[in-house]
Amino acid sequence: MLEELKQKVYEANMELPRRKLITYTWGNVSGIDRASGLFVIKPSGVEYDELKPEDLVVVDLDGNKVEGKLRPSSDTETHRILYRAFPEIGGIVHTHADYFYGDIPCTRSLTKEEIEAAYELNTGNVIVETFTERKINPVFVPAVICANHGSFTWGKDAAQAVYHSVVLEEVAKMATFTELNNPKVARAPQYIQDKHFMRKHGPNAYYGQG
Repeated sequence: MLEELKQKVYEANMELPRRKLITYTWGNVSGIDRASGLFVIKPSGVEYDELKPEDLVVVDLDGNKVEGKLRPSSDTETHRILYRAFPEIGGIVHTHADYFYGDIPCTRSLTKEEIEAAYELNTGNVIVETFTERKINPVFVPAVICANHGSFTWGKDAAQAVYHSVVLEEVAKMATFTELNNPKVARAPQYIQDKHFMRKHGPNAYYGQG
């Protein structure tokens, strides 16, 4: 079932240790087949050097395991909530990388009651809440930092979600060292931020060869 998607999600998962975005098993990648409403995700606690495509687990958008001998990632409920809330996305990455910083949207902390009731599900809910309340388009801002947890990134597929995770870490690293070198550095003016975004992603984008 979904063998091609499993291979792509496997390759995306294996990119995390290559990019030094994870330590041991602290991370996961998933990808969804929108036609069937099923997504493929890394199994919980499996070492990356032991992971095989056939180990990946298939889950539906109601949270039921459809296929797989192993248990899905403990973060599966967060992935599920994001797939349901953000229909444009096709892949999700969760990591605990070294640098988290800057103006990436950051969620509020979960309450004790939310954690005890359904930690991973409410992690997804608080991400959706953050984007809804701040009127942020998840297509244009494909990353979030969860307070007291780590980052989630997403994209049109699993490979792009990993790309965004790499970019998030690199930008966070740049911001960290910039402030270490100049603690009084000011945030870039909005018009500069807009220019850098629009020249790559706007309707008249001119970055690259496309």
